[in-house]
Amino acid sequence: MKKSWWKEAVVYQIYPRSFLDTDGDGVGDLRGVLSKLDYLQSLGVTAVWLCPIYPSPNVDNGYDISDYKAIAPEFGTMADFELMLSEMHRHGLRLIMDMVFNHTSGQHPWFQQAISDPASPYRNYYFFRDGQDGGPPNNWASHFSFSAWQKEPYGKQYYLHLYATEQPDLNWDCPAVREEVFSVLNFWKQKGVDGFRLDVINDVSKTPDLPAMPGESLQLAVPYFANGPHIHEYLREMNLRVLEGTELMTVGEMVFVTPEQARLYTAEDRHELNMVFHFEHMGLDCIGGNKWKPRPWSLPEFKQCFGEWQEALAREGWNSLYLNNHDQPRMVSRFGSEKFREQSAKLLCTFLLTLRGTPFLFQGEELGMTNAHMDRISEYQDVDTLNHYRDVMQTGEQDEAELMAVIVDRSRDNARTPMQWNAGFNAGFTTGTPRIGVNPNHTQINAEAEERDITSVLAYYRRMIRLHKQEPALIYGDYQPLCIEHPQVYAYLREWENQRILVLLNFSANATEICLPDTVQAGSATALLIGNGDISTLEQNQPLASYEAQVWQLS
Repeated sequence: MKKSWWKEAVVYQIYPRSFLDTDGDGVGDLRGVLSKLDYLQSLGVTAVWLCPIYPSPNVDNGYDISDYKAIAPEFGTMADFELMLSEMHRHGLRLIMDMVFNHTSGQHPWFQQAISDPASPYRNYYFFRDGQDGGPPNNWASHFSFSAWQKEPYGKQYYLHLYATEQPDLNWDCPAVREEVFSVLNFWKQKGVDGFRLDVINDVSKTPDLPAMPGESLQLAVPYFANGPHIHEYLREMNLRVLEGTELMTVGEMVFVTPEQARLYTAEDRHELNMVFHFEHMGLDCIGGNKWKPRPWSLPEFKQCFGEWQEALAREGWNSLYLNNHDQPRMVSRFGSEKFREQSAKLLCTFLLTLRGTPFLFQGEELGMTNAHMDRISEYQDVDTLNHYRDVMQTGEQDEAELMAVIVDRSRDNARTPMQWNAGFNAGFTTGTPRIGVNPNHTQINAEAEERDITSVLAYYRRMIRLHKQEPALIYGDYQPLCIEHPQVYAYLREWENQRILVLLNFSANATEICLPDTVQAGSATALLIGNGDISTLEQNQPLASYEAQVWQLS
């Protein structure tokens, strides 16, 4: 097993516009991040993934970029960025920049030139096609509802956008586009950043003729845009032109990727990516991977999913580990229990930091932050949420009450409410009007209160992160699932050289017990390394309280 800094990292994701605002405009900024580096250092994380901070019309909250080599004024200046980066490094933190190369903003100069001049070479930067029978070129649907095609404002053709209308897709088959991408990456590499998170990167190689999907209805054309014909070639080219000879870390967000495909993307001898963010576990509680069609999830499915990924990347490649981020609901509300908030937050923390792979923590999860429960559509800003609301209201598939119940549970804005620093005005996030509403529970759930409580979720995260860094078995050790048929408990061993660590997790509000297999003798436990309950001994029939987590050192 080749050791690397990014395998040993604990990454903290910052959504900067909701982290901390220092100038009172209601939008978080780089100086807000700078002011909290001591907090991040005390938490124990070793790297920061910073969501986009580039100029943008903010149709998709910064994932529609209009200038890849500048800082958006609402976040600060390039001097602010450079100061923040140098201070991060002084605090022992590495910086992972978020890069969005499947699409640009419609306001990007490349696209503006493309639509203003039919003879412009920038037309080749995007996908322009003639319409069919008075409509779009084909029946491709956007991820954000409606058609993936939009008629250009001044001409006769349509352009492709797999996401929002204002996010035209880049054509990576055009060599000039790839040159632009490599130029952007090298620009930030020269600034001294430590890695890149690549947004929906497996979408960038489309089937060249963009064929229609079978049938007439709008459909996501997954076979024609995900994991396309040149994706591996383009990633290897990126490595050759940007990453070779460096320690820069790469993690690619990949929708519709299997464990077998992930192994190809992340095997070290293939020189493509270090890790991928897959979505298989994010689809366990919805029908057909559609988050707007929820269904109950079960622990056996959850264990099978994570077990498959642990096994698939055990010898080649490397896993990323996450349960929430800026695109997902809060993990306590989704995979834990708001009624048992502290216990389930600690359990999920234990889970993320004891599996094999690099854990990615999202701002506020270390406090046990929950979904926002905003019940009026006027409170939401997320383009995906607003498009879905408009689509369903037009088609009448659900009445508004049913629709809002799903939105309250699943909207991306659940993760995007301001960080809860204290119980005061606007949770300490801003002195002005916040860009999106503050969760009312900040009066109970906030960093200031948890700093004073040695039993808090925050205190537990600090202990668990410290344990993760101290125990090589929790980083490089083999993963061996135990008692896989148990309906409530997720149990596994982590083994590395002469280390054996047993993890027991009760994913239920109901107390239970687990009969340990013969391979794990109760008497072999030498210490309880961490736990969120009152148990101090390991028995052959081990009891577990509601959402209890136990991590044992075995002889």
